[in-house]
Amino acid sequence: MARIKLELPSRFAFETALTVRVTDLNYGNHLGNDALLGLLHEARTRFLASLGLLELPAEGVGILMVDCAIVYKAQGHLADELIISVGAGEFTRTGCDLFYRVDRDGVELARAKTGIVFFDHRAQAVRPVPEGFRSRFS
Repeated sequence: MARIKLELPSRFAFETALTVRVTDLNYGNHLGNDALLGLLHEARTRFLASLGLLELPAEGVGILMVDCAIVYKAQGHLADELIISVGAGEFTRTGCDLFYRVDRDGVELARAKTGIVFFDHRAQAVRPVPEGFRSRFS
């Protein structure tokens, strides 16, 4: 079986700390994959807020997540403090990828990528990346 490989950027624009809650555990008593995606979503909203943006609207349009990939490196457990680093890259005309590195006590727990596009909910149409957003990463 071929494994997903994710190359991360050498630098991240943002970092935040989140704690693994009891509701984040699965039947194996470790951080569940669905819960990690929720934690990445929280990190993404904090990252955007640090730029003065909201997911809806961001620069006049909303943001939709169109894909995601997560590669697990280690298990997370109850009360672990996770440091989630977030950065943007691989811009296209209508979106970009957000990259995440999840660490616990200096050990990489997971790495992830979510693809986002900018979307006008009223018109139900994809829109170009707002220049104000793109320029923050050039």
